[in-house]
Amino acid sequence: MEKIKLEILGLSSSQSQSGSFALVLGEEGRSRRLPIIIGMFEAQAIAIEIEKITSTRPMTHDLFKSFAKQFDYTVEEVIISELKEGVFFAKLVCSSNKGLRKVDIDTRPSDAIAIGLRFNVPIYTYEHILSEAGIVVGDKSETTEQLPENKEIRSLLDYPTPELEVLLKEALENEDYEYAAKLRDELNKR
Repeated sequence: MEKIKLEILGLSSSQSQSGSFALVLGEEGRSRRLPIIIGMFEAQAIAIEIEKITSTRPMTHDLFKSFAKQFDYTVEEVIISELKEGVFFAKLVCSSNKGLRKVDIDTRPSDAIAIGLRFNVPIYTYEHILSEAGIVVGDKSETTEQLPENKEIRSLLDYPTPELEVLLKEALENEDYEYAAKLRDELNKR
């Protein structure tokens, strides 16, 4: 089966499940999105790595990376491999650094992505999963977003940098990670 590359588009509070988050993955260069509902701790582990926040003590996913390195293993890629009765399954594709052994490890997508981010590896899925669970987004400009509390639609390009920084802080405090990621991306472009 041909793999389809995905990128992380954002994290946001789930409207459907209290205490859960929606991890939104996007097909690279296309308009299809793959939303996956994940737990609060997994969302935090992903957000911490995306934002490059350093913890005083290693988190579980950091421990996995240290353990793998001690035993001369690396992660090559993350694959969202199956969808059964609305539940996603994933695999970490690992290999020894000497290339002598390759192993697929079954895992939850949230853990696979949190670990994959730490190894800076690509995320993939298959067509049948995107066809079944993916959604197609319209032709809305990537730089135009709905503001919090439905105030107005305004291009992120229209905001001065200090105002974007305030909006980013508010989005993080409100745990609106998807919006925060877009604000961060716009700030990084400047």
